[in-house]
Amino acid sequence: MHQTVFVDLAERSYDVEIGPDLLAQAGVRIKPLLHRPRVAVLTDETVAGLHLDALRAGLAAAGVEMTALALPPGEATKSWPQFERAVEWLLAEKVERRDVVVAFGGGVIGDLAGFAAAVLRRGVRFVQIPTSLLAQVDSSVGGKTGINAPQGKNLIGAFHQPSLVLADTSVLGTLTARDFLAGYGEVVKYGLLGDAEFFEWLERNGPALAGGDMAARVQAVTRSVQMKADIVARDETEQGDRALLNLGHTFCHALEAATGYSDRLLHGEGVAIGCALAFELSARLGLCSQEDPSRVRAHLRAMGMKTDLADIPGDLPGAEALVDLMAQDKKVVDGQLRFILARGIGQAFVTSDVPRDAVLSVLEDALATC
Repeated sequence: MHQTVFVDLAERSYDVEIGPDLLAQAGVRIKPLLHRPRVAVLTDETVAGLHLDALRAGLAAAGVEMTALALPPGEATKSWPQFERAVEWLLAEKVERRDVVVAFGGGVIGDLAGFAAAVLRRGVRFVQIPTSLLAQVDSSVGGKTGINAPQGKNLIGAFHQPSLVLADTSVLGTLTARDFLAGYGEVVKYGLLGDAEFFEWLERNGPALAGGDMAARVQAVTRSVQMKADIVARDETEQGDRALLNLGHTFCHALEAATGYSDRLLHGEGVAIGCALAFELSARLGLCSQEDPSRVRAHLRAMGMKTDLADIPGDLPGAEALVDLMAQDKKVVDGQLRFILARGIGQAFVTSDVPRDAVLSVLEDALATC
């Protein structure tokens, strides 16, 4: 059942291994990268409690020692204080330039550990072992690393490709239903941006996938990673095509900022709502049929996911304030907001030609239902 996706980036190429029970094989798979049989693992307290012993055993089976630091779980960890703690710990552990750092956790740990590896001794190699669905299909692949600033998400960081990604789909069984579905928001995104057949497959198989069907999980993760790998190989540093991966994210990042990067809205939930809003905006601009946003919402609802602004608990700022938050996004170029819109399901494209009034109108109508 194991699958391998090759990320083709010349001398920075690497494999993404996908399938169940990969933690038990971690040592065998990581050892060829090592100059000495030792790794430094950055994780979070939740993942450590659930899976660190299994990783330690998997490494030890191949004679690899590990030392580990567990940071607090949650988005707030992607900040200067925890980043400083991680880097100083890696230095205290005498991690050398030829050593390997292991990022063992969800997107927060992957981003922070990858950035720490990027700047430590001007760059050490790292391995991603993503433990959330969101990290397995999205953030662990492609080399984007970083932390958040008060001004916005991921504004401090570097492109630093991993040397290997091990996506153990068995680990997904320990996710809460909410966390799993948040990750599923990124899976749906891939179908919506570039593969209508994959979206149709998800409409048919989504419930089984959420219910624990391992073959369906491996297939969904593999297809998502393959799509991301193809895009990253064409555009590693987001000069063009890679921006398509941000479908739903312009809205999402504004909503995350508006909710204080808190548990009110998980990133994948914001992506799902953002995708629905992006399709609504596309339909209003006459780019796609009105059936498309309805179909997107219908699938998200069928999966029991957050779909609309009304699904976010608590008060939200007005439409003008949300558009102002969008202006802080990294995707702003020369002051122009870049949106990923769609001519239909599976037909996304990047544009800066979106009237502010159209965005305001979509948000005002969405807020009116709250």
